[in-house]
Amino acid sequence: MHEIHLASNVLFNIGPLAVTNAILATWLGMLVILAISAAATFNLKSIPTGFQNLVEWIIEELLGLIEGVTGDRRRAEQFLPILATFFVFILVMNWMELIPGFGSLTIGGTPLLRSANTDLNTPLALALISVIGTQIFGILAVGFWQNLGHYISFKGPIEFFVGILHLIGELAKIMSFAFRLFGNIFAGEVLLVVITFLVPYIVPMPFYAIEVFVGFVQALVFTMLTLVFMTIATTPHHEAEGH
Repeated sequence: MHEIHLASNVLFNIGPLAVTNAILATWLGMLVILAISAAATFNLKSIPTGFQNLVEWIIEELLGLIEGVTGDRRRAEQFLPILATFFVFILVMNWMELIPGFGSLTIGGTPLLRSANTDLNTPLALALISVIGTQIFGILAVGFWQNLGHYISFKGPIEFFVGILHLIGELAKIMSFAFRLFGNIFAGEVLLVVITFLVPYIVPMPFYAIEVFVGFVQALVFTMLTLVFMTIATTPHHEAEGH
């Protein structure tokens, strides 16, 4: 039976960097994304066909979804690169672990690959990028001091206390983002391992279908939550209060 570990296994070291099976899977996933990008942009046509048409349709759908939340085409175009990266990266990482044999390749009994999102370090890094990126967009949109005033205010004791709560909320977002993604994907991995061990072959297939859906939903949820927080951060406070 495939062993389940919370921590990733170290495969080798590059200087001070310990390369784990989760890092190796991340690099492999990045190559897959680069290959998809290269295939979509090779021999670009003004009237897209085939794979280029499919990729452009997906981008347009994402852009339309973002614009529907922001209500602003300009902001939607600003948010698209980072949000699309979140969605595609998380989706590829989630679905890669469902490829038959993904976790079965071993070196000296150690799994060669492990889904990046089942290692807490990856969801935590994504959460940090999301929260920090939201703050950067907020500063660019409303200015440094107004954005800072949302968290630190000396106008009165109530305003100061509310600012502290907002600051705690930002820190809580990091943990919420990280553990939501990690918990759902890790739980799915455990479920598949157990079901496959107990009843191999046909019975696990519905569970694989469920995990395909869960992998998509988790990528979408992470992206949409980031979008909502970015929209709030880039809306002037007086405008937000007016709504």
